[in-house]
Amino acid sequence: MPVVGFHASHEQIDPRTLLQAAKRAEEVGFTAGMCSDHLVPWSERQGQSGFAWSWLGAALASTSLSFGCVNAPGQRYHPVIIAQAVATLEQMFPGRYWVALGSGEALNEHITGDKWPRKEVRNQRLLECVEIMRALLAGEEVSHDGLVTVDRARVWTRPETPPPFLATAVSEQTARWAASWADGLATIYKPKEELQKMIEAYRGAGGRGPIAVQVHVSWAPTDEEALDIAHDQWGTNIFGQPFNWDVDDVRIFDQAAAKAPKDAVREAALISSDPAQHVAWLREVADLPIDEIYVHHVGQQQDAFLDTYGTHVLPQLDVKPKVARA
Repeated sequence: MPVVGFHASHEQIDPRTLLQAAKRAEEVGFTAGMCSDHLVPWSERQGQSGFAWSWLGAALASTSLSFGCVNAPGQRYHPVIIAQAVATLEQMFPGRYWVALGSGEALNEHITGDKWPRKEVRNQRLLECVEIMRALLAGEEVSHDGLVTVDRARVWTRPETPPPFLATAVSEQTARWAASWADGLATIYKPKEELQKMIEAYRGAGGRGPIAVQVHVSWAPTDEEALDIAHDQWGTNIFGQPFNWDVDDVRIFDQAAAKAPKDAVREAALISSDPAQHVAWLREVADLPIDEIYVHHVGQQQDAFLDTYGTHVLPQLDVKPKVARA
């Protein structure tokens, strides 16, 4: 069984409450953690947007879990600042931090007022950022003129070993492209056959390192409650690309989701009140050649979910601990 971690959603839960949830997740048997990095929630009903980098320091200090974070350098974040943030966390908590890098969504990035680039341009910008950040973490002084600009930057406080840079991908095309530069792959749950193709696309192109899969679930005492939670909180996540990439206003997500049937949210989350069904879903993912699963309960109230997983789900799985990198 792979590592089974807890996903902390900053879009849905305020940072103080989310930190308590992360601590509770470790207590009930989750062996790792990861979090989102949003400025804007996916729905006005989610209503939060805590700053992930402040929270990560607290989460790493308050638990023994490793943590990862999804980040999009290049527009809202300058890559030099992200390199500094990554270096500080890894220096403070050696071997316990990783970052998954992606090209971003207009929902978060539009705030700079810069033009939102085409996907292929965003990928090129991301690759520039990766190269800049790696050079900085290697101790180099960096100047760069391209889709991002850097003038004589240096990161002075660095870890002995830089953390891995995973790539985020939701398509086979992106997974193949990411294999050329990434230290691992982070993707989201899809039916088993589709996930297998994603993995093969990455590995077949020479992709190295761990593969992590984020699984969105909704649990409640009844199936109806679980569906209601998912529909209320995750109903705006039923849309595919390029809609999710290019829409820059949370109100548009809510308006579009309002027109969708309630059951459509089953395309975006695994919904059941039966813990045995959750075990079966996670075992199916674990049968694939992956290394880490991160479970995200899409509700805002985490306590009952964590207690249920701790009592009825995780003990049924041979969950591996995530060992800190040497």
